[in-house]
Parts: sequence; structure tokens; C-alpha cells
Amino acid sequence: MDKSLHDRLTGWRRHLHANPELTLHERNTAAFVQERLTELGIPFTANIGGHGVVGTISRGRSNRSVGLRADMDALPIQETSGVQHASNNPGVMHACGHDGHTASLLGAAALLTQDPNWSGTVQLVFQPAEEGGGGAKSMIADGLFDRFPMERIFGYHNWPGLAAGTVAVHDRAVMAAGNRLYFTITGHSGHAALPHLTRDPMVAAAHLLLALQSVVSRSVDPLDSAVVTIGMMQAGSAANQISDQAIMRGTMRALNNTTRDAMQQTIRRIADGVAQSFDVAIQVEIPPGNTVTANTPVERELAAEAVTHAGLPLRRDMAPAMTGEDFCWFLDHRPGAFVWIGNGPADGGRDLHNANYDFNDAILPAAALYLAGVAKRALF
Repeated sequence: MDKSLHDRLTGWRRHLHANPELTLHERNTAAFVQERLTELGIPFTANIGGHGVVGTISRGRSNRSVGLRADMDALPIQETSGVQHASNNPGVMHACGHDGHTASLLGAAALLTQDPNWSGTVQLVFQPAEEGGGGAKSMIADGLFDRFPMERIFGYHNWPGLAAGTVAVHDRAVMAAGNRLYFTITGHSGHAALPHLTRDPMVAAAHLLLALQSVVSRSVDPLDSAVVTIGMMQAGSAANQISDQAIMRGTMRALNNTTRDAMQQTIRRIADGVAQSFDVAIQVEIPPGNTVTANTPVERELAAEAVTHAGLPLRRDMAPAMTGEDFCWFLDHRPGAFVWIGNGPADGGRDLHNANYDFNDAILPAAALYLAGVAKRALF
């Protein structure tokens, strides 16, 4: 990639970083993408499944087609990075690098329009609402694969802690299946000095919290990977009152969809047992979550070949992560591969979802080259 294109991508990425928009509110980000596609001479369709945008590049007589995806939304985090292009939107920042993913896909689009050595159709999928907003599902429900044919789909996520520009290709599982967990424990309130006249939801919540720690250790095959974490507990408003309600919130993750389904049943059974033991009511809500993001065999090899052909360092030995990814829903409909591209050192809090995080602009050429290269190989 020449320096002038790298500089343009850097400017685009930093503009997006300075102007982040939350899940389901990516109106200006989508408009920015549309403006850049227009500059590149690429036709597009807007408002797919919300603020989604799909650009289409066709060349030659081939009827082969492939999709490339980038996500666009930001997170409700107050940025503390101190960079000159820091967020201008208080309480909102690109703490996961979706600004870089979007700029990378625009870079791949620029490379593909300049390259005559391919034939077919490339669909550029700019997805909204990846951070828990169901953006992939919304685009699919809005006819993504019917309206914009693609035989395969590819994407990537930047990865702090992996050497900058190095591409990790997993054999199968890349990221975990996950669900949010919501517990509402309802008892009977009363005076703290008369506990026998109450049914204490806080004591029940404490036992439930501890019992949930047995889900992985005693209900999941030790050779599987899974996690259950309770990240929030709320109860009570006075030191001398036993409250009538306690609330717990958390998450569960697994690298196997069957394991995840079995864990849900175990969690509900434990909650029922605690409710009976302490004579309280426990409402359990486990909303639909992500499935496992897993590469398909042919496409993972296409991805690895594209990395090597682009002259980028390749890793095939990295373990999957317990994080979730909306890309899984695309993989439920089309074969594909999702890779990690190293963002460089994660020191100083430059981890994903950290207030000090910033996407590394030095990897924009590697990301754009990979995306363009894997699209071309998929069209051969």
C-alpha cells in the first residue's frame, strides 16, 4: 500500500474515533461510509437492518461472489487515552477498534478498485450494532444474503497483545457462544432485627452466587472451556431493613454450543433449588445470545493463503477467546473465516473495552491488504 492511501485511511480512522456512535445510533458513521464509497466510485445500498451499508464492486464476467464485513458501532465508555483524536462524544468511545475495522474495509475497497487482476463480485458489508444490538441478525432479516449474493464471508478483529500486523487464523472456534444472565430474587421484607419474619433475598442471592460457581467446575467436561461470571448485584436501601428483592446480572460463555445449552439448563436447576431452600422466588432470564464463531475448513485455509500471499506474518497456534462476536450469525448462513490481526502491545491499558484503548493505525495496510487478498482468493 502506498503512503498516500495509508494516510487517507489514518485520517478516516481518526475521524471515526473522534466521532463515535453507540449501537443502533450509527447514523453519522454510516453517512461517512457512504461518502467514502461515493468518492471511490462504489455503488452502495444504505439502511440495511438499521444503519447498515453494503457496497458492491463487480468486475469481469465471473458469477462468483464474496462478502467482507466490518462493524461500525462504539461503546458507552468515557475515553481516557489522551490522544489528539480522542472522542468528542462524552461517555462514548471506540474502545473495541470498530473505527479501525471500518477504515480497513474502506481501504480494501480502494485496493480492489485499483486492481484489475480479479473477476466477480465483492460485497462490502458495514454492519451496525455489533455490541449487543443484534446488527448481524437485523441485516440478515432485511435480506442481506438474498439481496447481495455472496458465497462466502470474511472478517477480522484487531487483537491487542498480538504483534502488530500478525494475522492469527484459528482451525475452528475463534470466539465463544455467550448469553447474558438476569436473576431477580424476590422475598419478603422486614426489620433487620426480626429476620424470622422475613424471607431474605440477599442470603438467597449469596448462596446462588456461590452455587453458580459449580456450573463449570462440576457440570462441564474438563476438556471443554466455559465460564460463568456474575458481574453485578443490587439489593437493599437501608442498613436496618431486610429488602424484598435482590438483582444479579452476569454472563456465561462456552466454546461449544451444546455445552452452552447444557449450562443454561444447569443454571435454571440451581436457581430452582436455591429458591426452594430459602422460600423465595427466583426469576431467571437468559436472553438469546451469540453462538460460537467458528471458521469453516475451506475458508480458514483461504484466509491463511491470503495472509501468506500478502507477505504478512501468520499464526496458526493461538487459542480461541471467550469473548463473543456478532459475526457468528453470518457464519450460520454462509461458510467463512474470522481472523485476528495483531494491534501490538496491550500495555498501558490498551486492551479491548478499556478507556485507554486506541486502534493502531500502523496495521491499517496489513488489514486492508488481507481483506482485499482473501476476497480475491475466494473468487478464484
